[in-house]
Amino acid sequence: MIPARDAGRTPDGGRIRGRRLRGRVGVLGACGLLLTAPCVAWPGAASTVAPSARADGGTADGGVPQGLRRYYQQRLVWEPCLDVPSFQCTEVTVPLDYADPDAGDLLLAATRKRATGSGARIGSLLVNPGGPGESAVDYLTDGADYFSPSVRAAYDLVAVDPRGVQYSTPVTCESDTVTTAAGAGRRLSDEAVEIASDETGYAQLGNACAKHAGQLLPHVGTVDAARDMDVLRALLGDDRLHYVGFSYGTYLGATYADLFPSRVGRMVLDGAVDPAMDGYQRFLQTAGGFQVAWESFAADCVARPDCPLGHSVKEISRTLDTLRRSLDRVPLRQGKDISITGDDLLVAVTTALREPAWDLLREALRGVLAGDTTALQQLLGSSEDTSGNADDAFFAVSCLSAPLAPRFTAAQVRAALPQFRHTSPQFGEFYAPQLMQCAYWPVPPAQPAKPVSAPGAAPVLVVGTTRDPATPYSWSKALTRQLSSGRLLTYDGDGHLAYLRGSACVDTAVDRYVMLGQLPPVGATCT
Repeated sequence: MIPARDAGRTPDGGRIRGRRLRGRVGVLGACGLLLTAPCVAWPGAASTVAPSARADGGTADGGVPQGLRRYYQQRLVWEPCLDVPSFQCTEVTVPLDYADPDAGDLLLAATRKRATGSGARIGSLLVNPGGPGESAVDYLTDGADYFSPSVRAAYDLVAVDPRGVQYSTPVTCESDTVTTAAGAGRRLSDEAVEIASDETGYAQLGNACAKHAGQLLPHVGTVDAARDMDVLRALLGDDRLHYVGFSYGTYLGATYADLFPSRVGRMVLDGAVDPAMDGYQRFLQTAGGFQVAWESFAADCVARPDCPLGHSVKEISRTLDTLRRSLDRVPLRQGKDISITGDDLLVAVTTALREPAWDLLREALRGVLAGDTTALQQLLGSSEDTSGNADDAFFAVSCLSAPLAPRFTAAQVRAALPQFRHTSPQFGEFYAPQLMQCAYWPVPPAQPAKPVSAPGAAPVLVVGTTRDPATPYSWSKALTRQLSSGRLLTYDGDGHLAYLRGSACVDTAVDRYVMLGQLPPVGATCT
């Protein structure tokens, strides 16, 4: 078993869970890996690469290279989605390789919810939930109603699955390597053996992906996905891209802004990734973020008369460590099919800290102490709520980006363990093995770690949560400093992400910017 994705990979805690559009899974995949003509299997929709009414591809300056003009001039056909007729679906044709548009095409699946208002429409608002690997289409069809009535009235809400993801020409590695659904690492009961096992698993996954998806792997990076968003922006008829990105979606949005600063509209980046950090710091700081979140939970528990875990933060942390070691030695069994290990326990804890779901976490830990796994299973179930090819796509996209994916050897992981343990006594060992996640990936990284500035871009609103475990607050501050027009809105709170998570203050500030273009004051903080 190897760690599939870091616990900060997506805004899982902010994702609106519900009915998944499973009926679409595999439909596009059946059309082939590389497509030179539109595949009409996407329910009720097709696209035609033919001249549109906007000969310049819809850009503000008409600056579309000749080789890409046909993509910017295709005509989209929007039709009701078969299983969600209140949404419209279409397919967008994009080049496999922007440097060589004649090398073949890919298909992207897009969906939209038309603006509900009868007044002036601002434009389209593109939404990405993060990941990488999570379906933006599923996110929007499940959660469109969580956007305020005013936003839904003024914007068409639009989502496109990035290349390689779910309904858009998916990366499918067909690997039988077992991965952990919540995407955290593991505790090291036998350090050398565990690290060697993880290294073998990563190597097997890399080999499987090279075998089954090798032709696509070099072309599913964040830069290509950002270029795809510009094609879609033009086809939607917008001179500027209005965008809300969560978690990894902030990295995608920042990459777009750096590539096309003059085409940035009202852009909101919630739970930012720092584009200038390297993969080592990404995992080290994530471990530290979960440590901060755990200690915040523990301090809250101490203040409660019925806290089942101890009377101080240190005592509660020792309780967690004792439980984990006990379950590593003897898994807790409940019924014939339930076996809870120490790894399962920490997966559940990180899931609850992301949400945040502190009441359920207290209940789950109280239950485990009493030999009952009911609440813990609830957390583990939500951590496994992934769709389609999310695991394969996660690796394929991450391994093309230096800030997202380190390439360390097992020996380097062992050498890094003391720093990880110092940074995060509870979660350092949980994350250190992920330094190997791309060590055996068959394609080298294409996007280096570097600051983004997006000179001349319209204001970009960055939202950072002070005790966000998955994308630590320092990352939002770093991205804001890098952007030439960045403005930080701070949410003094817990859990991963802030917008659409229950803070009226955050929602009002973001909506005011999205609707009116009014930024919050410098130094604005919501509690």
